[in-house]
Parts: sequence; structure tokens; C-alpha cells
Amino acid sequence: MKRKHLLVKLFPVITLALCATLPLVSQQTEKELEKAIKDKAIKEARKEAKALEKEGWYVAPGSLPLEKVVENAWMKQYQSDDAGNTKYITADGNAVAQSKSVADMQSIELAKLQLAGLVQTNVSSLVDANLGNAQLSAADAASVTEIVQSSKNLIATELGYVNPVFKIYRDLPGDNVEAQVRLFYDVKQSMEIAKKVVQKDLKEKLQINSEQLEKLMGL
Repeated sequence: MKRKHLLVKLFPVITLALCATLPLVSQQTEKELEKAIKDKAIKEARKEAKALEKEGWYVAPGSLPLEKVVENAWMKQYQSDDAGNTKYITADGNAVAQSKSVADMQSIELAKLQLAGLVQTNVSSLVDANLGNAQLSAADAASVTEIVQSSKNLIATELGYVNPVFKIYRDLPGDNVEAQVRLFYDVKQSMEIAKKVVQKDLKEKLQINSEQLEKLMGL
């Protein structure tokens, strides 16, 4: 009986002690996860950087060393949001031109179009999943699908300039230069931009009400 009373008295103390240690455990786990991600990124970056150097790739003067550029890109690819989902959409672009600046510009534009295409695909999946909830006619539903599928260029325009985390070059025969870039864009931010673009386009081209639009966009 005494033991029972002792446990009752000690229970709040034990509970408080456990609660106090939980944030420390959480922080430790988070730090360990960050370290694991960094270690993995560094390992992969070293391998990729060596392979790129063998192929003749280099970075622009004044840029970070090639290995660090690759490492930063790998870190971005491994990052996740609070829900554990991939934080960034990734897109690549390659272009060959007679000057670095032109190859640079063309590779970024190609990567941005690829990026917009990936975002458009995500929005298309969202809208397809919500078509039934919006209670549209068969004709309007078909029009919605068509409009969303053709929204890539509009999305690319709204995304604006995307600064490449990863940008490398190599010299080719005939005084040509090849540029390779890798773009990263926050998934949530890109979806918000794309939703606004598609919503505006649907509102202008179709006679559907605000409630239906909100249901389509999952708002």
C-alpha cells in the first residue's frame, strides 16, 4: 500500500522529467538527421564532382569550387519539409552555344520550362482529383483539363527568374561551350503560384463560379 502511494506521488515528477527530455531527444534526432543528410550529400558530391572533372566540366571564375557546387545541389535534393515530403522540385537544363552567356541563358530557360512542366503536372493531378467535387458538366470538365494541360508556359512566366544553385561548363570542339544547370524551387511556393495562374485562366475562359474554382484548386 505504501508502495502504491509512493508511486502516485512520484508519477507527476516522472512525467515532468520525461516531458522535459522530449525536446532534447527531438532536437538530437533532428541534428542527427541533418548530419546524416550532409554526410550523404558530401559523399555523393565527391563522386559526382570527380566524374564531372574527368568529363571536362568546370565552374565559372569566382564561383564556389566544383565539389562544393555539387554538394550544395545534393543538399537541396535531400531536404524535406516538416511533413517529410521533398521540399524542392528539381529541373535540369543543358545548352550548347559559342559563348558562355548564351549557353547559360538557354540552359536556364530549358530548365525553367522543365520545372514549369513538373509543376503543371502536379496541378493537373490536383485538379483531376477534384473534378468530381466541382460538379461540372462533361464539356466544362473537358475544357478544364485542356486548359490546365496547356498552362506550362504561363506557369513558367509566373515563376520568374530562378537562380541556379548548380551551374557548370565545358569546352567543346569548334569554340563551343556547353552549360549545364540545375534549378530548385520550393514545392509549396510553386504550387501556390501555379494555382493562381490556372485559377485566373479558368475564370477568364470558362463560365464557372468561384465556389467551383475553389473546389477544383483544393482551396
